[in-house]
Amino acid sequence: MSPPRYAGSLAAALFLAVVALILVAGCTGTGTAQGGTGETVTTTDGIGRTVAVPSPPESVVCSGSGCLRYLVYLQGQDLVVGVDDIEKKDRAIEGRPYALAYGSQFKDLPLIGEFRGKDDPEKILSIGPEVIFKTSVAGTAYGTSAADADKLEAKTGIPVVALPYGSLRNDAEKAEMYGSLRVMGEVLGKEDRAEEVIAYIEATIADLERRTGDIPEAERKAAYIGGVSSAGAHGIISTEPAYPPFSWVNAKNVAAGLGTAHADVAKEALVDWDPEYLFIDAGTTQMESGGAIGELKNDPALQGLTAAKEGRVYGVLPYNSYSANHETVLADAYFIGKTLYPDRFADIDPEKKADEIYTFFVGKPVFADHNNEYRNLGFTEIPL
Repeated sequence: MSPPRYAGSLAAALFLAVVALILVAGCTGTGTAQGGTGETVTTTDGIGRTVAVPSPPESVVCSGSGCLRYLVYLQGQDLVVGVDDIEKKDRAIEGRPYALAYGSQFKDLPLIGEFRGKDDPEKILSIGPEVIFKTSVAGTAYGTSAADADKLEAKTGIPVVALPYGSLRNDAEKAEMYGSLRVMGEVLGKEDRAEEVIAYIEATIADLERRTGDIPEAERKAAYIGGVSSAGAHGIISTEPAYPPFSWVNAKNVAAGLGTAHADVAKEALVDWDPEYLFIDAGTTQMESGGAIGELKNDPALQGLTAAKEGRVYGVLPYNSYSANHETVLADAYFIGKTLYPDRFADIDPEKKADEIYTFFVGKPVFADHNNEYRNLGFTEIPL
């Protein structure tokens, strides 16, 4: 007996249904190209958005202050297929260790828009990355809202993973930073590297605190950090009341009562505090007058500071350049610790330690090149 005529049609229909289900299962993202495995994963980004991304992506772009730095930390620099304009400019001072390590590679890539997250959706679309990472910095005009990320995603059809930049200044901002590294690591398939970076930071801070934690309060050195870079070079009154290196090595930050954000202090307050040690952010040298160093040399009131008169003025490398270079913050802390408490850091050569830190974070020992950008004033006494 021959089979019913509809059996073949039924089999064909079932086959087509199975194929359709497979296609639907493989297209759960936002309609963009999928990664090398042909799969997508769904993640919650740093501002609470649910985003489906190729897993793992084979090409990405980074938008916003410091975004590309985090990608380098996670050893994902070879995935980058476009950059914002700050990465393509020829600058006498790069100011960013990751740019010193990979600047020539990034300069040759196509443009995605202006720096600080001013994206050009058409340029991004023409490049066709599989994922857009976009950072925002709290307390600045360069934040990224869910609406901003959704708008960019709608215009490009490319998944946008938004991330707060965070900082090492306090636990809340550190949690933001670690969360962003973990989200980026998850998207890239580099979860292990993200945890390695976080563990390294925690171990480094713990080492600094262990060396100095038992110093009695009365014996802790009073210090001030001046000339701190913040969206450009500044003079002596520019400081960080929550400067992490002072906290980690248990120094008394004389400006600590001014909150946690960047602050400008009255010169009269600095004179009144008269700290035992002055540390100068070498980024101040970009000012025409020599910045904080010129002020210390020429201002009679500042010349009267005990640290200036007794030769306790030291240079540290600037860490604010297109958001914080966290690796430089850690390196500066070892120099400051060695300066304030040499017996507690007898085994530390600050320059060698800096290159160990830079190599871990950006893959290359760039201390000498970075210091040379600032007249080699980092990690040394500044003569007045």
